[in-house]
Amino acid sequence: MLVELALAFLKLGVIGFGGPAAHVALMRRELVTRRSWLDVEEFNRMFAACNLIPGPSSTELAIFIGRRRAGWRGMVIAGGGFILPAALLMLAIAWAYVRWGRLPAAAHVLAGVRPIVVGIVAWAAVDLGRAMVRDWPRAAIAILAAAMLILGFGPALTVVLGGAVLLLRHGRPRAFIMAPVGGVLVPASLLPALFLAFLKVGALSFGSGYVLIAFLRADLVQTMQWLTDRQLVDAIAIAQATPGPVYSVAAFIGYLIGGVPGSVAATAGIFLPGFALIPFVGRLLRLVEHHPAARAFVDGANAAALGLIAGVTLQLAGVALSGLLAVVAAVATAGLMLRWPFASPALVVVGALAGLAGIIGS
Repeated sequence: MLVELALAFLKLGVIGFGGPAAHVALMRRELVTRRSWLDVEEFNRMFAACNLIPGPSSTELAIFIGRRRAGWRGMVIAGGGFILPAALLMLAIAWAYVRWGRLPAAAHVLAGVRPIVVGIVAWAAVDLGRAMVRDWPRAAIAILAAAMLILGFGPALTVVLGGAVLLLRHGRPRAFIMAPVGGVLVPASLLPALFLAFLKVGALSFGSGYVLIAFLRADLVQTMQWLTDRQLVDAIAIAQATPGPVYSVAAFIGYLIGGVPGSVAATAGIFLPGFALIPFVGRLLRLVEHHPAARAFVDGANAAALGLIAGVTLQLAGVALSGLLAVVAAVATAGLMLRWPFASPALVVVGALAGLAGIIGS
């Protein structure tokens, strides 16, 4: 049982290109259709439950299925199997990036890829907006969250306030008591600081994997100054072109900041909340189903997360879009993603080739 579980999720981690939607489709085909481990209704209920908690939904679905199949051992094996290929690949690419990233050819490739990333993140904001913003209060929260991010407010505080606004509008503020989370506390040692920074991202990234960009930029670029904007965009671009969860970008960024130990600390921090929350996800689902105030908080947090994605898109555009062709590439990418949502790896490759040929970038 455990060996079969490990092999199934290692396979999914290796072939899982295309982001969360593609991951879930692959899991459905492999685990529901081919292996008959779950029926379609149960699979859909489990995925819906994972969408109610922060963190990478497809990875949390892998953890949830592992727990359903083989208890806590299955949870660790399934989640670890799905994460491991991407984390190891990102670690290897980070090593190459540090060693050769400043060579002219590599610089051209990365310059071509950056506008593609802006287009992909813009697509995510539009696509999620159609699903999440169903009325004016949610739209107002998303707009306010984008403005707060641009004005320099912390994304963690913004997400909590977004949830609180709809909770107060619902008229039951006593249902939750939450303290706003500010910047990352920096211990004397680098590794605990990295772990805590990525733990916060994993614990507060509601709505979509792309919201992590807002957290990473606020904490690691603006506050800590451990990364540059271009390094952040490069990391997201590489994560888009590789299989597995986009949260595996933690392995890449952790290596840039603290070598192999930093990569391990960042990866452990960002994925730990998923492992910690999955044993309680059934209770959380019942809470949301039976308590409208809980649903209101989640909806408000998701709307704020959408606003963060929109705000960080504008911020990244100022860094990555140098010249008319770069703008055209970003707009074309967003349009193509609306038509073909699984196309991000191919688009990143096209952008890399265009950069190498000197068509995009400077």
